[in-house]
Amino acid sequence: MTDSPSAPTSRRRRGFLVFLRDVLVIIVIAALVSFVVKSFVVRSFYIPSASMERTLLVKDRILVDELTPRWTPYERGDVVVFKDPGGWLEGIPQAPPQPPLVEAVDWVLNFVGISATDSQDHLVKRVIGLPGDHVVCCNALGQITINGAPIDELSYLNLPEGDTAASNEPFDVVVPDGAVWLLGDNRDRSRDARAHQDLPSGGFVPIENIVGKAFLTTWPLDRVGPIDGHHEIFNGVPAAE
Repeated sequence: MTDSPSAPTSRRRRGFLVFLRDVLVIIVIAALVSFVVKSFVVRSFYIPSASMERTLLVKDRILVDELTPRWTPYERGDVVVFKDPGGWLEGIPQAPPQPPLVEAVDWVLNFVGISATDSQDHLVKRVIGLPGDHVVCCNALGQITINGAPIDELSYLNLPEGDTAASNEPFDVVVPDGAVWLLGDNRDRSRDARAHQDLPSGGFVPIENIVGKAFLTTWPLDRVGPIDGHHEIFNGVPAAE
């Protein structure tokens, strides 16, 4: 018994449909894996402002470790991305609305972790004070002190030429439990904890609002490299009483 003339065509059609099914399954699995990685392991953000220069420049892309902080506490010096605890983003220009098709594509790319469309809904700063820390600015040398110990931040601060003061805005705070005191490296151009002390939060950011620790700059190519926490600067800081 021989095949009918339409049999090869039917087999080819079935073969193509099986191939198409397999491709769609692979795409769905890859998208789900990417979503899980983005949600629980590592996430991409871009830098929209100059508040962390020289450490991070405008339009840098960074990777944020969401997993390690789940069992390892944050340290002084960590560069972290966090959700606005309320009032930090007020008055900051937001990106203009995109056409619906662009919004849809961005949503899909953000879902799988390729895009970082929600970067403007988050902020990035450096951890200076941990729960219980008494953080004061400034001493006679223009340094911040933590629990009475001065820290020399000049290796990463972006200060005007001739200026060595870690902040031109004085403050004297004790970090409450479950929160941190966050400052930008570009102190004169950073609306950080100092600028939000009049809010109900007192300028402190709840640790639960932190997305994770920034650990790698991935773009542009000439800036690819690890993000330095400069933890050695804080080695002489005693534990909070």
